[in-house]
Amino acid sequence: MGLTITPLLVGWIKGMPKPAITYGFGWGELHDSAMLVFLIEGGDSPVIVDTGTLGPEWTMEHHGYTLSRPLDLEPSTVLSEAGVEIGDVRHVINTHLHWDHCSNNALFTGANFYIQGAELAYAADPLPVHRAAYEKKRGIKPPWLEVWDRIETVHGDAEILPGISVVSVPGHTPGSQGVVVETDAGRYLLAGDLIDTYENWTGNESVEHIPSGVHTDLFQYFDSFKRVEGLGCEIVPSHDAEVLKQGPFGTT
Repeated sequence: MGLTITPLLVGWIKGMPKPAITYGFGWGELHDSAMLVFLIEGGDSPVIVDTGTLGPEWTMEHHGYTLSRPLDLEPSTVLSEAGVEIGDVRHVINTHLHWDHCSNNALFTGANFYIQGAELAYAADPLPVHRAAYEKKRGIKPPWLEVWDRIETVHGDAEILPGISVVSVPGHTPGSQGVVVETDAGRYLLAGDLIDTYENWTGNESVEHIPSGVHTDLFQYFDSFKRVEGLGCEIVPSHDAEVLKQGPFGTT
């Protein structure tokens, strides 16, 4: 059996200002952002890409966003419904270390975690404007630190497992990485927050591609867009509910 990718919904961030997703566009509009975890199957063991955020109280207290997460969208419940035993997951890839992509890492007690070295360095000492996104705040410890001893540092492009590779796509963060998955139906890129929604990729009448409203380097961002154009992959955004309708990916 070839590799397949299943997007799993683990909650919604309600009422996010649209320009936080589409930089410079959508003023006055709100966006409900899907919190997605990606399950890759077909190899020796299930692989998880990104793990989502902690619960509504944590999200409101530390980030000021309303997280809608009924019990049936708890990450452990969603994985169980997908037929995945958490203890069977041996590999987790974090596209970056913002709170909404890595806060449930500790659920995966038997996994190694693959993170760019540049991302680890920036998460430890971000610019003041980015400290909340990395939970670099007094009085709390970022949940991803619970798996510090199981992090496998990646530097640039690398094969993680047969058919699964990471590619460096900085701009949203210094160490953002996408995940390329080779399937029987073609190549897919789990783009992380380089591409939050399909709109970020398809652009509009003014711009070919639209960056996220959160970024560390717009020059790198547009270089990464160009790089993605050359990968020959179908794009899978990180926060678009349409992904749930389009997936699973890789089935023939």
